[in-house]
Amino acid sequence: MDKFVITGGNRLEGEIHTSGSKNSSLPALAAALLTDEPVTLTRVPKVRDIRTMERLLVDIGSELEVTGERVTVHTPVVVSPEAPYELVKTMRASSLVLGPLVARCGRARVSLPGGCGIGARPINLHLMALENLGAKINQEHGYIEAVAPDGLTGAEIHFDRITVTGTEDVLMAATLARGETVLNNAAREPEVTDLAAMLTRMGAKIEGAGTSTIRVQGVKKLHGIPEDDPHEIIPDRIEAGTFLIAAAITGGDVRVTGLNPEHVSALTDKMKQAGVTVDQPDATTLHVRGNGHLHAVDMTTEEYPGFATDLQAQYMALMTQADGIALIVETIFENRFMHAQELLRMGANIRLEGRQAIVAGRSRLQGAGVIASDLRASASLVLAALVAKGETVIDRVYHIDRGYEKIEMKLSHVGAKIQRVE
Repeated sequence: MDKFVITGGNRLEGEIHTSGSKNSSLPALAAALLTDEPVTLTRVPKVRDIRTMERLLVDIGSELEVTGERVTVHTPVVVSPEAPYELVKTMRASSLVLGPLVARCGRARVSLPGGCGIGARPINLHLMALENLGAKINQEHGYIEAVAPDGLTGAEIHFDRITVTGTEDVLMAATLARGETVLNNAAREPEVTDLAAMLTRMGAKIEGAGTSTIRVQGVKKLHGIPEDDPHEIIPDRIEAGTFLIAAAITGGDVRVTGLNPEHVSALTDKMKQAGVTVDQPDATTLHVRGNGHLHAVDMTTEEYPGFATDLQAQYMALMTQADGIALIVETIFENRFMHAQELLRMGANIRLEGRQAIVAGRSRLQGAGVIASDLRASASLVLAALVAKGETVIDRVYHIDRGYEKIEMKLSHVGAKIQRVE
């Protein structure tokens, strides 16, 4: 099992390029199941979750051609409309194949998803919506089976709470349903907008993506996306945000390129309030300069366009180095402070009260042996280790490999002392 060994104290300087979005690539790969024609994507990151999804697609019957960041998926026939537990136990996004499989071949059997233990992410919102579209749902032995032998029929759907994967799953299913489907209280995340853009290129009729109401007029058939004009996945806003914080926490001077500044504006607004200089030299670059004098700034996670829950752990690491006390409130997941205990081992001053974390800053962090409990928690430990005195050893870094492409190489390139040890 791999570990990271990090020696803190180095100021980061240079340029880091942002990879394509993992959270956008996963639904895009699932959407390729909706057609029997080849679908080509580019800027697909090489991370563990993507490899798992690719293996799942092959198991279902897809033919894959992977060349660097370019992936072509061709599913002329769905051989097995099933996502087995053995394959998807480490990945939450397995439920994304549910909607496309039911829409295309009238049946799907999907294991309840695994992944990070950061709290309940109930799939019942997906299932209720698919039932509204006419699917019959049965759940037993850890599997969900959805059947719609006569196809799906459009309906008006209201999500009781905002769900990104639920919105994506039902959006894909609705493209092949008869008539109109209206999704109310839909997620507005950039990943949803990117998926809708891809589906539109495939012949879907979608209006309102990026707003809380999405309308879909079902079509009989979707077509592919050619190799000479692939769909380009949007930049990974969580990876970009992590690198922006890495620059700030080390008092560095770093240009993060290949991102969409609007997608990380909730973070950069907080960073500016904390005393970090953030400039935008061009449309896809942010230049961060930290002066070593951070001020504590409170933060509450919210659905997009609010502060992303996937950046909460990294922001907490930043606030351990700020003057004053910061209140961090987690509203999305009820168990997303597991990194706090590991930060305490490094000398942080954090008190947890339910879904609130009270961070007393300017802690003199020290290197220690710590364990990554989930994907984003592991990123926060890397950030803390960059400024800790001495050596930090982070175990179970397979979590970080699920969502970050060669993070140790990217950070080493700008001056971090970090190495992967088997």
